[in-house]
Amino acid sequence: MTKKSLGMPAGKRVGPADVNPVTTNGVRYEVLHWGRERGLEQNGGYIVAVDSTSGKELWLAKIYKVNYKPKLETDVQDVFIRSIELSDDNKLLNIIDENGHQFTLDLNTQKVTAH
Repeated sequence: MTKKSLGMPAGKRVGPADVNPVTTNGVRYEVLHWGRERGLEQNGGYIVAVDSTSGKELWLAKIYKVNYKPKLETDVQDVFIRSIELSDDNKLLNIIDENGHQFTLDLNTQKVTAH
Protein backbone atom coordinates (compact mmCIF):
# COMPACT_ATOMS: atom_id res chain seq x y z
CA MET A 1 0.00 0.00 0.00
CA THR A 2 1.10 3.56 -0.68
CA LYS A 3 0.41 6.80 1.14
CA LYS A 4 -1.84 7.78 -1.75
CA SER A 5 -3.89 4.60 -1.57
CA LEU A 6 -4.29 5.12 2.18
CA GLY A 7 -5.50 8.68 1.62
CA MET A 8 -2.43 10.13 3.31
CA PRO A 9 -0.78 13.31 2.03
CA ALA A 10 2.30 13.05 -0.10
CA GLY A 11 5.64 14.40 1.16
CA LYS A 12 5.46 17.55 -0.98
CA ARG A 13 2.97 20.28 -0.24
CA VAL A 14 0.61 21.85 -2.72
CA GLY A 15 1.64 25.26 -4.01
CA PRO A 16 -0.03 28.40 -2.71
CA ALA A 17 -3.26 29.81 -4.08
CA ASP A 18 -3.03 32.83 -6.36
CA VAL A 19 -3.56 36.16 -4.63
CA ASN A 20 -5.13 38.92 -6.70
CA PRO A 21 -3.00 42.06 -6.96
CA VAL A 22 -4.33 45.46 -5.89
CA THR A 23 -3.72 48.78 -7.63
CA THR A 24 -3.74 52.35 -6.36
CA ASN A 25 -2.21 55.59 -7.62
CA GLY A 26 -0.69 53.91 -10.68
CA VAL A 27 1.08 51.18 -8.71
CA ARG A 28 0.12 47.51 -8.66
CA TYR A 29 1.02 45.50 -5.54
CA GLU A 30 1.58 41.81 -6.12
CA VAL A 31 2.44 38.83 -3.95
CA LEU A 32 5.71 37.12 -4.88
CA HIS A 33 5.38 33.48 -3.84
CA TRP A 34 8.54 32.02 -5.36
CA GLY A 35 11.32 34.22 -4.02
CA ARG A 36 14.00 31.54 -4.31
CA GLU A 37 13.51 31.49 -8.08
CA ARG A 38 14.70 35.11 -8.01
CA GLY A 39 17.68 34.37 -5.80
CA LEU A 40 16.00 35.53 -2.59
CA GLU A 41 16.46 33.66 0.68
CA GLN A 42 12.93 32.25 0.99
CA ASN A 43 9.67 31.44 -0.73
CA GLY A 44 6.71 33.46 0.51
CA GLY A 45 6.59 36.69 2.44
CA TYR A 46 7.32 39.21 -0.32
CA ILE A 47 5.32 42.03 -1.91
CA VAL A 48 6.36 43.62 -5.21
CA ALA A 49 5.36 47.14 -6.31
CA VAL A 50 5.01 47.46 -10.09
CA ASP A 51 4.32 50.56 -12.20
CA SER A 52 0.91 49.71 -13.65
CA THR A 53 1.61 51.52 -16.92
CA SER A 54 5.13 50.37 -17.78
CA GLY A 55 5.18 47.06 -15.88
CA LYS A 56 8.55 48.07 -14.36
CA GLU A 57 9.23 46.75 -10.88
CA LEU A 58 9.59 49.67 -8.46
CA TRP A 59 10.53 47.87 -5.24
CA LEU A 60 10.34 44.63 -3.32
CA ALA A 61 9.44 44.37 0.37
CA LYS A 62 10.04 41.41 2.66
CA ILE A 63 7.04 41.17 4.98
CA TYR A 64 8.24 38.40 7.28
CA LYS A 65 11.08 35.93 7.67
CA VAL A 66 10.53 32.21 7.27
CA ASN A 67 12.66 30.36 9.82
CA TYR A 68 13.68 27.12 8.13
CA LYS A 69 14.67 24.12 10.25
CA PRO A 70 17.79 22.55 8.73
CA LYS A 71 16.72 18.88 8.88
CA LEU A 72 13.31 19.35 7.21
CA GLU A 73 12.54 19.88 3.55
CA THR A 74 12.20 23.59 2.88
CA ASP A 75 9.09 23.28 0.70
CA VAL A 76 6.99 22.02 3.62
CA GLN A 77 8.20 24.95 5.74
CA ASP A 78 7.42 27.77 3.27
CA VAL A 79 4.82 30.23 4.56
CA PHE A 80 2.91 32.04 1.83
CA ILE A 81 0.80 35.18 1.81
CA ARG A 82 -2.90 34.31 1.67
CA SER A 83 -4.44 37.75 1.11
CA ILE A 84 -3.69 41.43 0.56
CA GLU A 85 -6.06 44.36 0.82
CA LEU A 86 -5.68 48.13 0.65
CA SER A 87 -6.64 50.21 3.68
CA ASP A 88 -9.54 52.64 3.28
CA ASP A 89 -7.13 55.55 2.70
CA ASN A 90 -4.98 53.53 0.22
CA LYS A 91 -1.83 54.21 2.26
CA LEU A 92 -1.40 50.76 3.79
CA LEU A 93 -1.49 47.21 2.52
CA ASN A 94 -3.05 44.74 4.95
CA ILE A 95 -1.51 41.29 4.59
CA ILE A 96 -2.43 37.90 6.04
CA ASP A 97 -0.19 34.84 5.73
CA GLU A 98 -1.47 31.29 5.51
CA ASN A 99 -0.95 30.83 9.26
CA GLY A 100 -3.29 33.72 10.00
CA HIS A 101 -0.55 36.19 11.02
CA GLN A 102 -1.39 39.78 10.09
CA PHE A 103 0.94 42.51 8.86
CA THR A 104 0.63 46.06 7.57
CA LEU A 105 2.92 47.50 4.90
CA ASP A 106 3.18 51.29 4.66
CA LEU A 107 3.17 51.91 0.91
CA ASN A 108 5.19 55.15 1.21
CA THR A 109 7.96 53.96 3.52
CA GLN A 110 7.82 50.17 2.97
CA LYS A 111 7.80 49.80 6.78
CA VAL A 112 6.21 46.54 7.96
CA THR A 113 4.24 46.24 11.18
CA ALA A 114 3.22 42.85 12.61
CA HIS A 115 -0.10 42.67 14.46
